[in-house]
Amino acid sequence: MIENSSIWVVSDVDGTLMDHSYDLTPAKETIKTLQKLSIPLILCTSKTAAEVRAIRSELNLKDPYIVENGAAIYGESLKRVNGEIILGIKYEFLEEILNYISKEIDYKLTPLNNLTDQDATKLTGLKGNSLNLMRDRHWSMPFLNPPSYLEEKINICCNKFNVVIFKGNRMSHLLSTKSDKGKAINTLKEYSNIQNIEIIGLGDSPNDLPLLLNSDIKIVVPGIDGPNLNLLDKLKDFEFTLASEPNGYGWKKEINKFINKRELS
Repeated sequence: MIENSSIWVVSDVDGTLMDHSYDLTPAKETIKTLQKLSIPLILCTSKTAAEVRAIRSELNLKDPYIVENGAAIYGESLKRVNGEIILGIKYEFLEEILNYISKEIDYKLTPLNNLTDQDATKLTGLKGNSLNLMRDRHWSMPFLNPPSYLEEKINICCNKFNVVIFKGNRMSHLLSTKSDKGKAINTLKEYSNIQNIEIIGLGDSPNDLPLLLNSDIKIVVPGIDGPNLNLLDKLKDFEFTLASEPNGYGWKKEINKFINKRELS
């Protein structure tokens, strides 16, 4: 229960807690240790609620979780209708906005949900029912990364509709300006009504920047080919730790370090 702890681990999932083959194995024992210490592990991801429910079941997690890049918070313990706090705007509205932006910039921006099964699998590595869970999206609009030369035009269009785009390693995400991973963390902190919560945040790509900026301890987890240089550049004026190993192995190592320091203090 988040209400019982003043320390939260808030973690991105893809590329951070697990690699892009979706292997959670490296982090599992460390997660069990967090549970023994009653330290919540709050997943904070671009994934859908349906995808995260499957992950939580595998990891036996009971803590609230943040989905669709901070557009919604879910949890059985949340005393809200349907156990949800919604910060984003509906997928259908975002789809209309993305279509408008495409016309304005004269370039077709392709939603992830519009890809064929074959193309979606090639991009994400997901197959079968996992694709259905990925497409069960309600509050955010992931789309294929546009050419970099269009970014300025796209951002001008976003300002007209109070939306923002966060670029991940594999795709971009269109969201309401009222929702991002950092805003979701702060909303959950306000809901918990605990003073002085210490947030240990872990992420791997630029769309994790709001998560990391709203964390007391910032941990960047590299991929197999090293860290995301764009993210490192955005964090250059802040104190952060770069994990020495990729994906779940780096996640495990840094969380174990934190646990060991806490037990020695």
